[in-house]
Amino acid sequence: MPELPEVETVRLGLDAHVVGRRIFDARQLHPRALNPKSISGLDSLIGSTVLATGRRGKFLWMVLDRPFVLSAHLGMSGQFLIDAIDDRHTRAIFSLKQGSTLSQLHFNDQRTFGWISVDELSDGIPKRASKIARDLFDPAFDIDGVVAEIGRREISIKTAILNQHIVSGVGNIYADESLWRAKIHPERYVRSMKGKEIVLVLQSAREVMSAALTVGGTSFDQLYINVNGESGYFDMALNVYGKEGKPCPRCGTPIERIKFTNRSSHFCPHCQKI
Repeated sequence: MPELPEVETVRLGLDAHVVGRRIFDARQLHPRALNPKSISGLDSLIGSTVLATGRRGKFLWMVLDRPFVLSAHLGMSGQFLIDAIDDRHTRAIFSLKQGSTLSQLHFNDQRTFGWISVDELSDGIPKRASKIARDLFDPAFDIDGVVAEIGRREISIKTAILNQHIVSGVGNIYADESLWRAKIHPERYVRSMKGKEIVLVLQSAREVMSAALTVGGTSFDQLYINVNGESGYFDMALNVYGKEGKPCPRCGTPIERIKFTNRSSHFCPHCQKI
């Protein structure tokens, strides 16, 4: 699933290719493309102009010259692509115009877990995203408040940073990488941690995701690509995620993988003692 760096990369691509363009046609091609809670169909977008883009956590949206926005969640395999050649998985398509320049924005989704939605705003955030927490890149992110919130929980630190109602945008890949960087075991309970250790985990998460953002995020396959069809390259810089049995880059101990809810955790048993 695309995490914050991948979604932010897509947002930056939309910002470059879509802002300032008018939507003169919008078509839904698959029944699951539109969120059931959308306040209207895609035809309500026709005639609107894209003014800006926004993102919170893994949610992104396009601000229009209308009292609503076009919001989206990429799910497992959602993509926004400009003038896509391969349209086998196109679920919705938007025809755009700026002056004499015409283009098409495809919403592709092979696994159909993503969605788009015509959405109202609540304090500048689409209602679909208004209940999730601020992410680590939000200028108003309150690290002291988040540390206090985490410290009150009876959960593991990995569970805490994956909880989108505590801090949004972090998924399994960057959680594993952040905890390795902070030298904290993923199963360690937050009640056993000092505040400065929780701060270190959050700071590590921001550093890891910043590094991923500079190379377009992480692409293991073609399910995540940018709006121009390019892949991200952070998979080449991963230290523990997907590295079971390989030596820890820091100490040489083989990386281990354990079950974590319905997914896996990768960590160094020497660097990240519980």
